[in-house]
Amino acid sequence: MPRAPKLATFPAIRNALRFYQICSVITGVGLLLLLAEMILKYTPIHTELFAGGSGGLLWFAPVIAGADCEWWSLFLPQTNSCEMLSTGDGFNISLAILVVHGWFYVVYLFSCFRVWSLMRWSFPRFILLALGGVVPALSFFMEARVAREVRTYLAEREAAEAAASIPATEGTR
Repeated sequence: MPRAPKLATFPAIRNALRFYQICSVITGVGLLLLLAEMILKYTPIHTELFAGGSGGLLWFAPVIAGADCEWWSLFLPQTNSCEMLSTGDGFNISLAILVVHGWFYVVYLFSCFRVWSLMRWSFPRFILLALGGVVPALSFFMEARVAREVRTYLAEREAAEAAASIPATEGTR
């Protein structure tokens, strides 16, 4: 069984928890946007979102499935030499969502690691925290659950330490 966190680390745990909560929400929103982008691009809708360019401020540009695309390859990207050709010009917001989520997932993993290591949880718990950034909507549930568990644990430990520090003679008056 892992050792319990030290009382001296409780302020660091609270800060790590706050950072984890922020990262969890940002990662969850990014993942849902990425899921929407993948649905738009790889289903028969075949569109990408662009900003600027010939279509105006915000517009959807069609994506053309290449000649080597089989019917099933449109639903499973990277399974063969199927190329999806974008016809849009301007800033590709769909691609930006992909890149930003990928880089922010690294920040999210750091926040998971920080909470996990300070709380001295088991390694499978870290894997579960990390999955919050790749399973759509899981980060929102994990954020609420982890925040509740950590705050409860810290409050119980602080109450137990406060009760233990009261001299026995004061409690009998």
